[in-house]
Amino acid sequence: MPAFRQVGEKQLPNPVLCMAWSPKRDLIALANTTGELLLHRLANFQRVWSLPPNEYTGKEITALAWRPDGKILAFSVGDTKQVVLCDVEKAEILHLFPVQSPVSCMHWMEVIEESSALSSFYNSEDESKLFLPKLPTLPKSYSTTSKIFSEEKSDEIMNLLGEVRLNILVLGGGTGFVELYAYGMYKIATLTGVPGTCRSLSLSSDLKSLSVITEVRSVDNNPEICYIQLDTGLLSDCLPEVTRMARKFTHISTLLQYLRLSLTCMCEAWEDILMQMDLRLTKFVQEKNTSTQVQDEFLELLLWGQSSPELQALLMNQLTVKGLKKLGQSIESSYSSIQKLVISHLQSGSEALLYHLSEVKGMSLWKQKFQPLGLDSAAIEDAITAVGSFSLKANELLQVIDKSMKNFKAFFRWLYVAMLRMCEEHVPPELNKMTQKDIAFVADFLSEHFSENEELFDRKGKYFNVERVGQYLKDEDEDLVSPPNTKGNQWLKFLQESTHLKESPLLFPSYPQKSLHFVKRMMEGMIELCLQKPAEEIGKSVKQAVFLPLYTVPESSENTPRLFELPSLWNDKKANMHYVVFCMPEISPCKLYLLRKGTDPYRHIPNNLMSIDLSNVLSHHLGDNEPDWVYSCLDARFYDDEMLTVVLQGPEEIRGHVLAQLPLSSALSCETEFNWDPSLRLDQQSGAIPCQSVVLGNQWRDLENMKAQFVAVNGIRKVACVLSANLRHVRVFEMDVEDEEDEEGTESQNASTDQDRLEASMTSQVEGEQVAEGEAEKCGGDVYQKAEEHLESEEALELS
Repeated sequence: MPAFRQVGEKQLPNPVLCMAWSPKRDLIALANTTGELLLHRLANFQRVWSLPPNEYTGKEITALAWRPDGKILAFSVGDTKQVVLCDVEKAEILHLFPVQSPVSCMHWMEVIEESSALSSFYNSEDESKLFLPKLPTLPKSYSTTSKIFSEEKSDEIMNLLGEVRLNILVLGGGTGFVELYAYGMYKIATLTGVPGTCRSLSLSSDLKSLSVITEVRSVDNNPEICYIQLDTGLLSDCLPEVTRMARKFTHISTLLQYLRLSLTCMCEAWEDILMQMDLRLTKFVQEKNTSTQVQDEFLELLLWGQSSPELQALLMNQLTVKGLKKLGQSIESSYSSIQKLVISHLQSGSEALLYHLSEVKGMSLWKQKFQPLGLDSAAIEDAITAVGSFSLKANELLQVIDKSMKNFKAFFRWLYVAMLRMCEEHVPPELNKMTQKDIAFVADFLSEHFSENEELFDRKGKYFNVERVGQYLKDEDEDLVSPPNTKGNQWLKFLQESTHLKESPLLFPSYPQKSLHFVKRMMEGMIELCLQKPAEEIGKSVKQAVFLPLYTVPESSENTPRLFELPSLWNDKKANMHYVVFCMPEISPCKLYLLRKGTDPYRHIPNNLMSIDLSNVLSHHLGDNEPDWVYSCLDARFYDDEMLTVVLQGPEEIRGHVLAQLPLSSALSCETEFNWDPSLRLDQQSGAIPCQSVVLGNQWRDLENMKAQFVAVNGIRKVACVLSANLRHVRVFEMDVEDEEDEEGTESQNASTDQDRLEASMTSQVEGEQVAEGEAEKCGGDVYQKAEEHLESEEALELS
C-alpha cells in the first residue's frame, strides 16, 4: 500500500491559477481565473470561505504567499497593480498597497538566526505600551470606498505586525521588478538591474542572498530561463538594526492606516449631517416663494417674534415640531461622533506616530549602526514636524466643532420654542429663557448656514451651508473657504512679534488656510520620504553574484500558467543552501535536474549540479517479464530538505500519471564534478551533467482517471494537492501515513475501491454541480451564503 492516502477530491467550476498550502494549518488557498480567492480545508477539500473580486482590489490574482505564522495571506492583483493582505480567520482585507509593476511571483520568509542583540530587542519590543495608550476601536464603516474594511478594529490593524521576529515578503514582476517588504508592509529594499521577468523567488533565512528565476528574451528572441543569485549581505550583517528599523516603520505604516480609516469615519459622520440638512432644511428653502431671503425671515422671527404666513406654514407643515426635534438630535449626534473621533482616534494616533518617529530619529543619530541603512535624520525631522502640524490641525477642527455645536444647539432650541408658540403649546420654563449670548449664537448660525454667498454653497446642499466643519474634511487642495478667525489671539500675536520664535524649528507650523485632509496628505508624503530612503540605500547595496542561463522555454508551454512551471526554488535552512529543481523536456524529458548554491554566494559547493534519471523508477514494481517503461517528470516540488514530491507521466498502456516521493539522498551523494562552461547555456552542455538513478520504494501512487499535471506540497503539515492539466480537477492527500495493523490496510483498500467508483462518476456529478451553482447565483446566492456561514462557524473552531 502507498504511504499516503487520498482525503478529498473536487471538480472546480473555474480554472485554478495559484495554489499554496498554509505553513501552520491544513488549509490551502486557491485563486481562479475569475479573480476569486478560495480557502479550503484538507478534509474532503471543504471550502472554508471565498473572497470574490471587486473593483477596488482588482480581478486578476497573479500570485499567493502565506505569512510564516499562517495568520495572513498575501495576494497580488495584476489589473490594479496592488498587493493585498487578508486576514485568514475572518476573510477580511486588512491592508493593501500599490506596486510599480504587476507582480508575477512572491515569497514570504522568516528569519531564524538568533543573536544576543536580537534577543534584547525582542524583550524590549513592548516598551511603547508602557508610554502610549491603547488605540480605541474604530467604528463600523459604511462608505463605498472603504467598505472592504467593514467592522475594522484597531486590534486587527495592529495584528498586521505579527510576531517580533523579522519576516520579509519578496515581490517579483516584469522588467526586473523586485521589492522586499518587512512584515509584509514596509518596503525595505527596491532592487534594480534584475533582467527579464521574475518567475520564482527565494530569500534565504539567513538573509545572505536572494535566488531568482527569471525569463529573459535571448538574442534570437526566444524565452530563456536563467538562475540569478543576488548578494544581500547588508541585510545579514545589519540584522539587529534592520529588524529594529523595520519594526518601527511597520508600526508607523499601521498607524497611518489607522488614521486614514479614522478620517474616513469622520467624513461619513459629516455626510450624515449633510444628508439630514438636504432632506429637511434645503427642501424647505427651495419651496419658499417669497422674494425675501430665508435668512431675513428667520432674523425677523428672532428679533420681533413674528413670522410671515408662508414661513409659518412651511415650518409647521414641512419641518414640524417632531421633525425639528429629531433633526436636532441627529445632527448633534453626528457632530459628537466627529468630535470623539478627533479626540480619541486622531490625537491618539498622532501621539503614537510622534513617539515612533522620535525613536527612529534617535536611531538615525546612531550613525555607526544605522547610517549604512540610509536613515536620514533631516527627513525624519521633517516627518515629525508634519505630524505635529496634523495634530494642530486636528485641535483646530475641535475648536470649530465646539463653536458649531453651540450655534446648532442654540438655533434648534430657539426654533423649537418658536414653533411651540406657533402651535400655542406649553413652553417648558427651562427653554423659555434666552440670554444675549444665545441670541448671538443663533445670529451666527443664520449668517453662516443660510448665506447667499455662492462660494459658501456646499457641493451637496445648494441653499444650505454646513461648510464650517465640512471644509476641513474635503480631500481638496483649495484653501479653506471659512478659515478660523485668529484676530485677538495673544499667542499668535506674540509669535509674529518675536524675531526668534517666528521661524523657530521647535514650533510646528499650523497651516491655517488648509484643510485637515490636505495636512494629512502632506504628512503622509513626508513619512513616505522617510520610508523610501532606506529602501533605496539597501537596494543599491544588493549586487548580482551569480548568473546562470539554464535552458530555453519550449513554445508549446507559452499558455501554461507560469506559477506552476518549473524551476522550483527551496531554501535549506539547516545547511544554508539554495536548491533549484527543473526539467529540460526538449533535451532530456526523463531527467530531473538539481542545482545547489550556498546562501553565501561566495561559498564553493562541490558537486553542485546533478541530474536524476526517472525513466525506470517504477520498472521493478512491474515484474521481470515486463518491458522497461519510460517515465517523465511533469512537476516537482520540495517536500522538505531531503525529499521531492513529483508528478510523473508514464505510458498510457500501463499507467497514466503517478504521484511519488523522491528521496534526494542518493542524488546528493554524487561525487562527480560538473565543469560549467560560462559561455554556453546549460542545455547546450547537458550531456556532461552527472546522472544518478533512483529507485522508489512504496512512496508512490497511481493517479487514476486524472490527467495530473501540477502539485503543491507542505512537508511540515505532510499534505499535498494535485491539480489536473485543465486546472479544474484537484485531489488532496495526506502524506507519510503508516498502517499500524493489517486490518487498517484492508479498510484502506476498500476505501480506495469506493473512491475509484466515485471517480468513474465524477464527470456527470460535476456537470450537475455547475448547473446548481449557476442557479444559486441567479437566486442571489442566499442558499450558498447560509452554507458558507455554517462552514465559517465550523472553521472558526478549527482555527482557534
